[in-house]
Amino acid sequence: MSYESGYKHEDFTEGKPDYQKIAESSSFKNLLAKRKRFIVPLTITFLVFYFLLPILTSYSTFLNSPAIGDISWAWIFAFAQFIMTWVFCIIYVKKSAHFDKQSDEIIADQLGEGKE
Repeated sequence: MSYESGYKHEDFTEGKPDYQKIAESSSFKNLLAKRKRFIVPLTITFLVFYFLLPILTSYSTFLNSPAIGDISWAWIFAFAQFIMTWVFCIIYVKKSAHFDKQSDEIIADQLGEGKE
């Protein structure tokens, strides 16, 4: 169907959210700010912890000392990175589900306002 056949643009967008209006709303901006306050510290923590292993093994000898028998601190630190990755993944999935729910509510609110 084309515009020449007598249909207006509103005919194609009826019942669909106005994403420009949503992006400009205070509730959506608040959601983005909350998401940023969650993601940025988590990302920084992950990157620092991740790059700390190669930095410490390259420029210090602390991680070479034995921790438990013949197992050095480097192996414990490396294993802790796997644990950190799983923990951060679980935290992120749970928190992102919450953010998805909030974004669905924002869209539903916008659709509800459009019908009035």
